Amino acid sequence: MDPLTVSVTIARPREEVFEYLADIANHPEFTDHFLKDWHLTREDTYGLGAGARFRIAAPGNRFPWGDSTFVEVDPPFRIVEAGRSGKYNRIKTTGVYTLTPGPGRTTRVEFTNEIEPALLTDRLLEKLGARSWLKRKNRKALRRLRSILEEGEGRGKRATIAEG
Repeated sequence: MDPLTVSVTIARPREEVFEYLADIANHPEFTDHFLKDWHLTREDTYGLGAGARFRIAAPGNRFPWGDSTFVEVDPPFRIVEAGRSGKYNRIKTTGVYTLTPGPGRTTRVEFTNEIEPALLTDRLLEKLGARSWLKRKNRKALRRLRSILEEGEGRGKRATIAEG
């Protein structure tokens, strides 16, 4: 799948937006409309190596589990996450958050999502609407992120570490 990119401008300083995004436990707050049942993969949820596993609530998705780990954290400019999803975790995923300062004390957040389907059947699902579905969901996630950081509203459930 060709990379898809969505963006939003947030009326907060870049450092503040970066600090929020660099903690993967915050991500369910703005993505829980399509990424459900988050489970953290380690105790330290901030920075390089932080990761989570989640269920992708896409229509007709028979193998809904995916994961994501921060593989590059470059304050306050960029966060790169890599993961896998699908049957046998064969589909590689990459997400890149790029933060650029805007006029005043605003920040432009750009999220680029790239998915590498492993098989022809995975590519067929992309052709049947998975790409447009994912773009809509990512666009909504960034709008929710803006609402959370600007107004403190629209927060979903924050991920926590399981008891045990």
